[in-house]
Amino acid sequence: MRGTITEKMKKLVPAELIKQVTHASKQDHIKFPLPQIIRDNEWAWTEDEEFGHQMLAGTNPMRIQSLKVFPPGGRLQYSSIRKSDVEHNLDGLSIEQAMNQWRIFILDHHDYVLPFLGKINSEGVCAYASRALLFLREDATLKPLAIELSYPVSSDSNEMESRVFLPAKEGTDRALWQLAKAHVAANDSAYHQLISHWLHTHAVVEPFIIATRRQLSVMHPVHRLLEPHFKDTMHINALARSILINSGGILEKTLFTGKFSMELSSELYKEWRFDEQALPSDLVKRRMALEDPESPTEAQILFQDYPYGLDGLDVWLAIDTWVKDFCDLFYEDDDSVKSDTEIQGWWSEIRNVGHGDKRNETWWYQMTTKTDLTKTLTTLIWISSALHASVNFGQYAYAGYPPNRPTRCRKFIPDEGTMEFAEFLEDPDKYFLNMLPERFEATLGIALMEVLSRHTSDEVYLGQRPTSEWIDNNEVKQKFEKFIESLQEIEKQVMERNRDSKLKNRCGPIKMPYRLLYPDATKVEFREGITAKGIPNSVSI
Repeated sequence: MRGTITEKMKKLVPAELIKQVTHASKQDHIKFPLPQIIRDNEWAWTEDEEFGHQMLAGTNPMRIQSLKVFPPGGRLQYSSIRKSDVEHNLDGLSIEQAMNQWRIFILDHHDYVLPFLGKINSEGVCAYASRALLFLREDATLKPLAIELSYPVSSDSNEMESRVFLPAKEGTDRALWQLAKAHVAANDSAYHQLISHWLHTHAVVEPFIIATRRQLSVMHPVHRLLEPHFKDTMHINALARSILINSGGILEKTLFTGKFSMELSSELYKEWRFDEQALPSDLVKRRMALEDPESPTEAQILFQDYPYGLDGLDVWLAIDTWVKDFCDLFYEDDDSVKSDTEIQGWWSEIRNVGHGDKRNETWWYQMTTKTDLTKTLTTLIWISSALHASVNFGQYAYAGYPPNRPTRCRKFIPDEGTMEFAEFLEDPDKYFLNMLPERFEATLGIALMEVLSRHTSDEVYLGQRPTSEWIDNNEVKQKFEKFIESLQEIEKQVMERNRDSKLKNRCGPIKMPYRLLYPDATKVEFREGITAKGIPNSVSI
């Protein structure tokens, strides 16, 4: 089986990395670049503040949400976390007071995982459904409050068992808490790869690309607007289907979801809504922002020290302004959108064919107004550029060190009084390391993260076009220059925020500045390398 995976990886992974993966079990030292997560402080990843920091500025900062109801509930099971577990840790507030101030947050990987757990764990994996509660401190850092881990009593039973773990600074409780955080990270890693990354960027944009090339003339202005944002996406998706997400592929070998990975992703596609992929809508839905009709983005972020949200809204507004300026040049009013037969055919194919299983959903834009068109185009460009950059190019920095973000666990957290618990007590660190993926799977995952986090030498970035002759309209070129200027201003703002010591989540305990949404539109030279080199125009890796 290893030979099969290695042969497939040769199509994607550089030869030197293939050699490292192939001989992973034999080498004493495997030479990868040192991941940034351990570059300045090799133990900072273990800190609770860093655990929370990565939910706001890591590779998957679009899952955390403000909690609406306590205790957390769901379709399948209500939480075992009680007030007495957390109220002593709320800086003098009651749970009701903290909830009213929107200061309780949850990283929820519970209900969607539960139906799969019996099957997943029957494959030799040790997985839980998880809920992690956190408290927003006065300095805007997140303090973990509790972790709940649930699992079915047996593979054919609907009865669930839950354990609640609380933060601890020393001794056995601290070691158990570290194990619980690792299981949460494993759940978040799988969700990140299968949903935030594959489904919500690579997969959902594909029908838009196909419809654009089938329904819009290459001379159509919307085709010209979108084409740079579709560069290489179909090719990379085809490659992913052949070696990454296919049966027996790399993701099945590295993620805890194993051979059920695509089944889980397909199940969560049922919850997908295109309109909610607009960043302001997503933030409001997760209660990370408030609706604000007076704001240019129509959303007011809940707290300023949320790097993904704050930088993201700036980039979103720049894209939105550019799209509106562009459309104003070609569409005089709503009737001109309705009478554009190519646009109407394009939108019909997207709804009825590309995403045909959702054709009857009421949330689709009707495409009868300029607003419908601009919202659609802004969201599509956001998904293809900034959203993908935010979930892709930080992977090696965080997940290149498996103890920080394991992709699967080989051991459950032991129960007191068992042989496993005695093994744990004898050497907690050894138990933790033995819980992580075995050497070959870990090395395979690291190699994949290293490749996916690389910018290609021929990449074209947001605010750039491959040639200066991309459109022969001076008014469009003037508006595009205005777009570039807005991106350059965002660059300055990002750098200023990263230098502001009061914004603790900009760098976190690991001292790594948040640059995944740094446009870098000022540079035009090739920037091949790992992570944070700018926002590419398209999903091209």
